[in-house]
Amino acid sequence: MKDSRRLTFCSGAGTVTGANFLLEVLNGKKLLVDCGLIQGERFADEINRQKFIYEPAAIDALLVTHAHLDHVGRIPKLAKEGFKGPIYSTPQTMELAQLVLDDAVGILANEARDAGREPLYGEKEVSAVWNIWHTINYHELAEIVPGVSVFLKDAGHILGSAMVEFTVTSAKSDGDAMKILFTGDLGNSPAPLLRDTESVGDVDYLVMESTYGDRNHEPKEERSAKFETIINEAVNRGGTLVVPTFSIDRTQVLLYELNNLVEQGKIRPVPIFLDSPMAIAATKIYRSNEALFNDEAKGQIARGDDIFAFPKLEFTVASRDSREIEKQSGPKIILAGSGMSVGGRVIGHEVHYLPDPKSTILLVGYQSTGSLGRELAEGAKKVRIHGEDVRVRARIETLYGYSAHKDSDHLLEFVATASDRLKKVFVVMGEPKASMYLAQRINGELKAEAMAPEVGTVFDL
Repeated sequence: MKDSRRLTFCSGAGTVTGANFLLEVLNGKKLLVDCGLIQGERFADEINRQKFIYEPAAIDALLVTHAHLDHVGRIPKLAKEGFKGPIYSTPQTMELAQLVLDDAVGILANEARDAGREPLYGEKEVSAVWNIWHTINYHELAEIVPGVSVFLKDAGHILGSAMVEFTVTSAKSDGDAMKILFTGDLGNSPAPLLRDTESVGDVDYLVMESTYGDRNHEPKEERSAKFETIINEAVNRGGTLVVPTFSIDRTQVLLYELNNLVEQGKIRPVPIFLDSPMAIAATKIYRSNEALFNDEAKGQIARGDDIFAFPKLEFTVASRDSREIEKQSGPKIILAGSGMSVGGRVIGHEVHYLPDPKSTILLVGYQSTGSLGRELAEGAKKVRIHGEDVRVRARIETLYGYSAHKDSDHLLEFVATASDRLKKVFVVMGEPKASMYLAQRINGELKAEAMAPEVGTVFDL
């Protein structure tokens, strides 16, 4: 029996998005971890259209860490090109992925129409994915191919996010089983809603994210105080506060924080609009999975607080209702997707409010290279939206403490939870500077071997 064990970084190395890693194990079995869209970069659409560096039909199984588009967005393309399944994730990841991929169909169709070409995939390809998707609960050991089992740990990133721990037996009768942990994205624990990220534990190899590998977030107390200040300053100027927000987890965290600020009388009661059909649907899924919340959030709910509802909050589902928001005079707050301002309803609001010096755009998450959000974060005075130049006169604020990702210090603390068994750490899902910096910290401060691989690199394990 062949006992070749190799790890290939197909994409998701040297960049924050496009997670896609190939693990080859016993007897030539091929397992994928994540298959996400590469987002926000120039020519990203062309990159996503390229053929996979492996044959999709030869993949034996796909493990999905969580439902963000940069981890699931190319799964329909994978199936379209020959992958037959199975796909495995937590139940919550599967449920949220249905929202994400259904939404992606519309976005890809619009982009393809503007470019005069066929979309990357459509409703037919997305629908076919659910026939081969299966679920595994946290802490449930499941054999996915002979000799290879997986165990899902809570990553604390978004609802249902999981670290995937593979246990691979050896073809040799006297060989030890090998353990490899893929983190997916790691939560910024302790988080307002979700449980803390679990520990690394007893593994041989660790493949980990590094979005904020070279910087730290502001302390949580400072973050909350700054959020309150930004809101009150925007309201006192009589302007509109626009928050480009990710539909899954960031929106729910912000609703939770706004709920507390309103109930405690720390901000003036002004109209607050959640202008994102996908975020509204995701909030319903969060509501139905409160058992996965942390003790503090569960306790607040048990005391009768509806943490996602408060006075003057309005959910706008229909596009006509979205357009009506701008007609409402006076100060207001708008939460709308997408979080990097690369699509969604927030674009229309930014066209309207960016030229207004009374208004504020608050960026509350990572802004990928090439995205409109990144341009705003870097101080652009003029941006191009839908082929038109838009002056930036609004106040631009950044508040990265609401990120759902661990920062540099907490990533290092996470690696420190590994046992002495750990042989090597592969640092991925970050811009090169962030990944290399984190790898250097792991090497220098923890005396653990770490490296930041390039796309296409193959390692024998």
